[in-house]
Amino acid sequence: MNSLLLFVCLSLAGLAASEQYTDRYDNLNVEEILSIRRLLVPYIKCMLEQGRCTPEGKELKLHVKDGMQTGCAKCTPWQRTNARKVVKHIREKETEYWEALKKKYDPKDEFKPTYEAFLAADD
Repeated sequence: MNSLLLFVCLSLAGLAASEQYTDRYDNLNVEEILSIRRLLVPYIKCMLEQGRCTPEGKELKLHVKDGMQTGCAKCTPWQRTNARKVVKHIREKETEYWEALKKKYDPKDEFKPTYEAFLAADD
């Protein structure tokens, strides 16, 4: 009985861990990327399929729509903090790119309440 309980607990822990995006790129210097436009724009163009993608950009592009739809539910704590920082920066400083990203990933504004609530939160 105890081994069955242990197995169930370990299985649930494994499932919970698999429900998060990879943390492989959680060491990126987001502040530096945001402060140097020539570093930021290629990431945005990658997401818009207007330019080449770095491995980090490819990973981001894979999850950006899901992140918008779920309010970053599968994000690590680091990803949550930095997703807010990046999106707020793009909305304020790169408005044309922000509009293009919304048009690509949420053309009908279906997920706007979800990602706006996520952006407003401070968890």
